[in-house]
Amino acid sequence: MSFIDIKSDCDFSIQNLPYGVFSTDDNPEHRIGVAIGDKILDLSVIKHLFNGPVLNGSQEVFNKPVLNDFMALGYPAWKEARARLQELLGVNCDELKGNAELMSRALIPMASAKMHLPAKIGDYTDFFSSIYHATNAGRMFFNKESPLPPNWKHIPVGYHGRASSVVVSGTSIRRPTGQTKPDDKQPPVFGPCKMLDFELEMAFFTGPANEMGEPIPIDKAHEHIFGMVLMNDWSVEELDEPQTISRSNYKVESSYGSMIELSWKGTKTIKLSNGVTRSLLQDGDEVIMTGYCEGQGFRVGFGECTGKVLPAKSF
Repeated sequence: MSFIDIKSDCDFSIQNLPYGVFSTDDNPEHRIGVAIGDKILDLSVIKHLFNGPVLNGSQEVFNKPVLNDFMALGYPAWKEARARLQELLGVNCDELKGNAELMSRALIPMASAKMHLPAKIGDYTDFFSSIYHATNAGRMFFNKESPLPPNWKHIPVGYHGRASSVVVSGTSIRRPTGQTKPDDKQPPVFGPCKMLDFELEMAFFTGPANEMGEPIPIDKAHEHIFGMVLMNDWSVEELDEPQTISRSNYKVESSYGSMIELSWKGTKTIKLSNGVTRSLLQDGDEVIMTGYCEGQGFRVGFGECTGKVLPAKSF
């Protein structure tokens, strides 16, 4: 239990403690923080308290503007940091709660913080790993009778993504333009896409890299996976159709992870909770994704992943 008041339906319990990078109006420097209740614990302020055998000589990683150096330390450092944070934020430890001056500097109201990308994204791979979504998308775009590529059940497809396209939650996305071929008998036409879609995905941040040519054993994977986040993989279905199909992890209609599945390629109308109906995303629409799991009296959640659709640029 934490000495900080945390509601049972709050995503950021002491059992969670997700890392992030934030700034505030009175301090625009990007700092590493940990979410706890409705507060952010500024790790640059308390870095001297990470005095265990692994982190004692590496406290400066918490003074960086991104998480990369901390992630590179590996699993022993992550484990020690998490245990220390739970100790410092627990009801039985006075190192933080007993120091009013330190607490006033270290605990920042979440409402006053601006979030940033937590790490410098060096590379990005998108895996097409759900048989349910692959089957649905294949039936819509390719072959109703044989929707899966021949090799899919043996090795799910992975796509090399563009690292520069990864943006923080809250970033608006402009509707893309490109070539489509609505009439097979006519040349392609250029214009705004009509089938802009969201895709609810889980993204993994990795820590220490493997040497070239040295695979990571499955039982060692946890030593390389730093953490998980919600990710909206914005996609343009009619522009992607000749080369790829969308990706997510859902079997039944009530848990589909994209509009293209919910509306079955725009042929069905979806009624939203506010009474508005949609078959495709429209300009001005905002997509909000949330996710959590629960224990007895606490929640471990991801917060919100949001993005708004802006109109296409005129050419």
